[in-house]
Amino acid sequence: MKNSFSSTLFVGIDVASRSNYVYAMDFWGNKLLSFSTSNNQPGAERLSSNLIQCLLDNNFSFVVIAMESTSFYSFHIANHLSCDEGLMWFKPKVYCLNPKIIKAYKKTFVDFDKTDPLDALAIADFARVGKIKSSPWSGAKYIALQRLTRLRLHLVESVNREKLYMLSNIFLKFSELAVLDKDNHPFSNTFGATSTAILTEFFSPEDIANTSLEGLIDFIVLKGKNRFSNPKATVKLLQKAARDSYRLDKALYDPLNASIATSFNCIKTFDKEIKTIDKAILQAVKALDNHEFECLTSIKGVGPVFAAGIISEIGNISKFNNQASLAKYAGLTWRKNQSGDFTGEDTHLTKTGNKYLRYYLVEAVSSIIKYNQEYKDFYFKKYNEALKHQHKRALALTARKLVRLIFALLNNHQLYIPNKGDDKYKIS
Repeated sequence: MKNSFSSTLFVGIDVASRSNYVYAMDFWGNKLLSFSTSNNQPGAERLSSNLIQCLLDNNFSFVVIAMESTSFYSFHIANHLSCDEGLMWFKPKVYCLNPKIIKAYKKTFVDFDKTDPLDALAIADFARVGKIKSSPWSGAKYIALQRLTRLRLHLVESVNREKLYMLSNIFLKFSELAVLDKDNHPFSNTFGATSTAILTEFFSPEDIANTSLEGLIDFIVLKGKNRFSNPKATVKLLQKAARDSYRLDKALYDPLNASIATSFNCIKTFDKEIKTIDKAILQAVKALDNHEFECLTSIKGVGPVFAAGIISEIGNISKFNNQASLAKYAGLTWRKNQSGDFTGEDTHLTKTGNKYLRYYLVEAVSSIIKYNQEYKDFYFKKYNEALKHQHKRALALTARKLVRLIFALLNNHQLYIPNKGDDKYKIS
């Protein structure tokens, strides 16, 4: 393609919810098309028809189409253009670009107003000058799995938001319980069944403090299904926290109890739906009929959810030339902080890649270091080298190391089998 730029049509599309603005140019920057069309099936057919006519009229052999990745609005048009039968003759390359990159590139266009034609023009010019480093649109093969894994992440984030919100209400009702450290806390999980019962079935901390020791022991044994090793010690910690907590006007307890109970119900519902999605993810990843899932789950610590999330975001590994391009796609690269002979220690993660893939890689490596000595040693080595942000930096660097392994396994269709003593993979 690099040797055929002069016979390539470069197309930029500014995508919106209701319309798409299209701008096309040749290699020398001459405008060949500039029009708007609706963002629906008829509009997409008109767009591809106009592109085909332009390609024929100007004797082009190839077409490069670029657009910003605007949530789900760009999905249909990208999918349509990459699969259009008429465009297939021109070997279309369709790219969904990071909006941050295009925003920065548009700043080079001085003395222009912020209008749709300029946005489309800038995107087309970005493609024309060879700035695109990402992989082309790979079709809808992995989209079904991707929608499920991203939905699961959305549900998990919703649970975390609900828990953070509920903690403020728990602090208002039972101030000491919300701030106790792990050693002095009666419950290992603030959101567990026994803690839920304590917070929702007792009107106030004063009621807990005034309940007899034997009565409270019977209560937590029942709610905890007799899982407490020392229920008497647990009750003593609980009653001490109740006595040390602030007292409120009694009129405030009913609203707080209702809020806390509702939050617990929301979390319970989210957890139930997450389990349902987990089953759907497992079915979807097996329907892909490939060995990618087995390759990733062969790494101890990478469970079905992490493996499915990584696969759905990477897609076909063949679209990446090497592990470095995969790392860049995930946003696991660092900007150099250098001037003359000075090299700064504090370098920033680019974070311009796929945030979902980066999330799954970081979460997966957090699990891997619990089981894999090589990765654990590497994590602590980077942790000790860092002057600040030790945990985040070490985790990101270890995730970058994981990218190299994942690329090798997927590219060579291998399972990870650690050898005794060095944990390096070999062909299964």
